[in-house]
Amino acid sequence: MESGRRPTLLIEGRKTAKLALPLIIGQLGQMMMMIADTIMVGKVGVTELAALTFGNAVFTILFVFGSGLLTSVSVLSSAAAGREDAPAARALCRNGFYLAIGAGFFLALLGLATLPFLHLFHQPPEVTALTPPYLILILVSLVPSFGASALKNHGDALDRPWPSFSIFVSGVLLNIGLNQWFIFGLDLKLIGAGWATLISRCAILIAMLIWLNRDQRLKSWIPNRWFTALEGEKIRALLVLGIPASFQVLAEWGAFASAGFLVGLFGEVPLAAHQIALTTSATFFMIPFGIGMALTMRMGNATGAGQPERYARIVYSGWILTLGSAIITGLLCTSLRSFIAGYFVSEPAVLEIATGLILIVAMSQFVDAFQAVSSGILRGLEDIVTPAWTAFFAYWIIGIPTGWYLAKARGMEAAGIWWGLTIGLIIAAIFLCLRVIRMACRQKMA
Repeated sequence: MESGRRPTLLIEGRKTAKLALPLIIGQLGQMMMMIADTIMVGKVGVTELAALTFGNAVFTILFVFGSGLLTSVSVLSSAAAGREDAPAARALCRNGFYLAIGAGFFLALLGLATLPFLHLFHQPPEVTALTPPYLILILVSLVPSFGASALKNHGDALDRPWPSFSIFVSGVLLNIGLNQWFIFGLDLKLIGAGWATLISRCAILIAMLIWLNRDQRLKSWIPNRWFTALEGEKIRALLVLGIPASFQVLAEWGAFASAGFLVGLFGEVPLAAHQIALTTSATFFMIPFGIGMALTMRMGNATGAGQPERYARIVYSGWILTLGSAIITGLLCTSLRSFIAGYFVSEPAVLEIATGLILIVAMSQFVDAFQAVSSGILRGLEDIVTPAWTAFFAYWIIGIPTGWYLAKARGMEAAGIWWGLTIGLIIAAIFLCLRVIRMACRQKMA
């Protein structure tokens, strides 16, 4: 790298880090809701923890599809901000909110339709029997969760991430308090965690609406009227970007969620250990995911402003941040794996399996980070079809079949499933990084 370019890369890196910091903390805050549920339900019993894992596996597939759909709000709002087109941003905010609420209702109903068929997943009978009441509550929470996410994506794209961060973290704290009351105080156990999640997500949505309507800095970028007719053109634009992005995210997260079903075939102890490893992986993943979100917005802003010469600097500085974060999280995950597992449960059988799975999580940090960040970069360039096919191939054609082979034929059980997922991550990272180089880094660096 030429010495004259270092200050420019440093400036771009600082801008990305400044935007990414509240996004990372906010995503980690949201993960605390999952972590709190896992820890508190884990204290009730292994069967309850396995039921929470099973319910979350069904929920996650629907949740990540909707979350992927709503990334289009970030892309298009950041592009509108780059063009300084406030009317377009207002329309995107309103129609994105409508799309989020509609998607929440549709996916919740789709999830409820699976309830009579949960036994087909061949989970332990006692686990399947405990799951439906909890699953119903978290499925209903999709509606307020998606509505709040659409509003957050819009605010983040306008470089106002801290207020929504504060709201989401407050919602997590509310969830923890309600968990304590419902699970233990009222002795509702697993279903108490479901009620806490639903109430907390409703509170977050209400708080987001209040903030956006009162923030004077965003006054010209927020709809003056929320209740107007849908604008077909805006909805179509959001869907054109959002649906392929949904399938890409679904391919990855769906693979991890489906891995829970496969692990469950080996019993409730491996399933409980899988939930601990999945929670650990998802928590550390929020760091590169937050960086990727920031890069989505920065690339979208550069596109809207007509400045493609900034692409390569944004990408390279973002990859440097990603490398640094992956080294730190990999070391933490390796050195603290026994402590992390012991924080969730005390059963020796679960601890032994979970500790081994967390070590695999640590080894996958680098490839997981780079595939996440590269996906974010490509979304900002509105390149979403190729990454979707890449994810499908990497996780479903290679990762899941390889994991099942290692688990069943090689007797590795839960560890085999996780090694298969790691192989899928390696393939996805290589393909997506090469795609970024082709799409963005060939632009001449200024």
